[in-house]
Amino acid sequence: MIGACCLILATGSCDPQRKIAAYNTYKTECLGIEMDGTQTVKAWGTGRNRHDAVEQAKKNAVRDVLFNGITAGKPECQVKPVLPEVNVRERNEEYFNKFFADGGDFRKFISLRDERIGRRFLRERMKGKDRTTRSVIARVDRPGLIEQMREDGILKK
Repeated sequence: MIGACCLILATGSCDPQRKIAAYNTYKTECLGIEMDGTQTVKAWGTGRNRHDAVEQAKKNAVRDVLFNGITAGKPECQVKPVLPEVNVRERNEEYFNKFFADGGDFRKFISLRDERIGRRFLRERMKGKDRTTRSVIARVDRPGLIEQMREDGILKK
């Protein structure tokens, strides 16, 4: 009887930590810079299922390179954001809502080619009651983003 109670308490005490972990936010980390100027990053996303979480992680990677810069991870990465102006997203809200929409133009600037096939199935994940958080290893085309923002008049030359 006592053994059964201890077993129930031991297994029940581990579960809340896992559920809480899905609601935490994780920083995008720099894993390296390629010779073409692209940045390899580890980004996190949260969604209702695996697909939504991975899609959100891709958006977060591009968003962090555009607006925040990458401060975590290896120091050789560009910590300066592509768009350093204050409130640039708010001033161009319509443009960025369309840019980051599901299936939007942000997809042109991110690739999962650095993520090995096996890792795609074993992505780091945290699961909550109704949410899941996943990580992806992605390559963000920083030079391409700079060029696109200049063409669209968001980034001044």
